[in-house]
Amino acid sequence: MIVTIIGLGLIGGSMALDLKKRGFASQILGVDSNKEHARRAEEIGFVDAIVDLKDAAKLSNVIILAVPVDASIQLINEILPQLDSQILIDVGSTKEPLINVANQHENRNLFLAAHPMAGTEFTGPDSAISGLFDNNAVIFCDVENSSTKAVSMAEKLFTTLNMRRIDMDAKSHDVHAAYVSHISHISSFALALSVLHKEKNEKNIFDMASGGFTSTVRLAKSSPAMWAPIFLQNKANVTEVLDTYINFLYDFKLALFNDDEKRLYELMNRANSIQPILQNKEEKLVEITK
Repeated sequence: MIVTIIGLGLIGGSMALDLKKRGFASQILGVDSNKEHARRAEEIGFVDAIVDLKDAAKLSNVIILAVPVDASIQLINEILPQLDSQILIDVGSTKEPLINVANQHENRNLFLAAHPMAGTEFTGPDSAISGLFDNNAVIFCDVENSSTKAVSMAEKLFTTLNMRRIDMDAKSHDVHAAYVSHISHISSFALALSVLHKEKNEKNIFDMASGGFTSTVRLAKSSPAMWAPIFLQNKANVTEVLDTYINFLYDFKLALFNDDEKRLYELMNRANSIQPILQNKEEKLVEITK
């Protein structure tokens, strides 16, 4: 099994590490427009060779797109017409725009849109880690338009990464991603900007920032090159989530302005109801890992 991974950063590199180590791939080929990333990926050793994009389809059984979502659209248009029986799998964070492009191609059935729900705030080949995907979910979108072979190959691949499959239509995926992933990043970026705007003295931030601040603002270290295209491709859903989020921020502000302790308690108690949901998820993960 020869696998080509296009995009040799956190996601692509972490997939390469475990697909080779766990026996899914006999050879990993890499493609990256950033020559330094390509060189470093080969130096680290999670790819066996760097190839040109035009050679990727000829040489591979499976091609994985692990690039920013705006680049994925162009690459789908380039790669799908070249395929005979090879499988193309996209692993980006938005799905409907990409699937709309794929649907225009005769080889649409050789494409599968997947979203492994895993990641960190780091980027580049040196951020790749083994085990990144273990015990997390992977979303398969619009599988009815992919061939049985494509779905089976993708399922085998993500099972090797120790992920559990969830099927969803692309539109629903993008809505849910806006609520549970995309808004988290915008919140973190906004908090970092707010603190940097107020705290001109970096020493104050360093001395007073506790674990709560650090964990909340962690995602602000994420790559703008990755996240700006995600926000723009999913802007209808993201702006809807932002409206809801801003309304709740205003509720807190109004309660504080009015010294309304009862309203503050009410808002926080409602927020606390998420605790059993998160606890249930943690318990399921513990059960899976036993």
